[in-house]
Amino acid sequence: MKAVVLVGGFGTRLRPLTLSTPKQMLPVVDRSMLEHVVGTLASHGVDEVVLSLGYKEDVFRDAYPDAVCAGVNLRYAVEPEPLDTAGAVRFAAMAAGINETFIVVNGDVFTDLDVGEVWRRHHEVGAEGTIALTPVDDPSRYGVVPTDADGRVLGFVEKPPRDEAPTNWINAGTYVFEPSVLDRIDGGRKVSIERETFPAIVADGALWAVQSDAYWVDAGTPATYLQIQLDLIDGLRGRAVPGVSAEASVADDAVVEHSVVMAGAVVESGAVVRDSAILAGARVAAGALVEGSVVGPGASIGANAKVAGLSIIGYDTAVEPDAVVVSSKIPEVV
Repeated sequence: MKAVVLVGGFGTRLRPLTLSTPKQMLPVVDRSMLEHVVGTLASHGVDEVVLSLGYKEDVFRDAYPDAVCAGVNLRYAVEPEPLDTAGAVRFAAMAAGINETFIVVNGDVFTDLDVGEVWRRHHEVGAEGTIALTPVDDPSRYGVVPTDADGRVLGFVEKPPRDEAPTNWINAGTYVFEPSVLDRIDGGRKVSIERETFPAIVADGALWAVQSDAYWVDAGTPATYLQIQLDLIDGLRGRAVPGVSAEASVADDAVVEHSVVMAGAVVESGAVVRDSAILAGARVAAGALVEGSVVGPGASIGANAKVAGLSIIGYDTAVEPDAVVVSSKIPEVV
């Protein structure tokens, strides 16, 4: 099976971490977000992935010089300009010469969805496109997808007001497509898969859906980027993984609770790290407190400083001793 993985976005919600690193190359516990996503695809039989690239595409190439990620062969398709979701799918699939049924996933979605089930249902009903759905409490941030009793999609409502949403089942960012879908997408311009392509397939009665309440997180915000780290160490996606790397240094009298401390990071004497992620090479100095926040690679938190309230400290950024940072991004970004 072949899959197109969409990784071309700017990751603006995760700035300043994404000022120098694409979102999907940010680390999640022990490896990149992309490796987690591709590894999941591999477990369902995908053996070739086409990366739809845009922002800082060289970072991906440098990370995987042999064009292999999580045991899966990679191909690269670099958009000449941002083409939106459907435009990116068309460009990547055509660049890779895909002419058979294929999978599409958003590269910032962490999920235990059974892709094989979506694939099987797609062929069982003879769909042109089949999309995975997941339930959410507040559907107003997403594309809402009402279906009939058999799973045929009846409409596609993008980000409806919460009290007007026809259902709480939303587009989960995993699709199975026939190559004919590519013919529906104009070349050379931005095309939204949610606003243009899906409604057109719905109009022809050819879009189907598979509902799943499996683990699903859109990891594109500071809160969810932190969440996917803590979920892994909590064992919400299989066996719990260690939060503190064997290559990190944590003082005997430091406190690390429910947190990720990555390779090369240092937590000094008397420091407290709680419900947080300390990325590779970062340092939390003596007596400092980091709570519910993310400290970027190479960053330093000065002695007795406090960082809390879902603050994000960027790459190689220093927080001065005794400083108090709450619900902030350092450096500040617009």
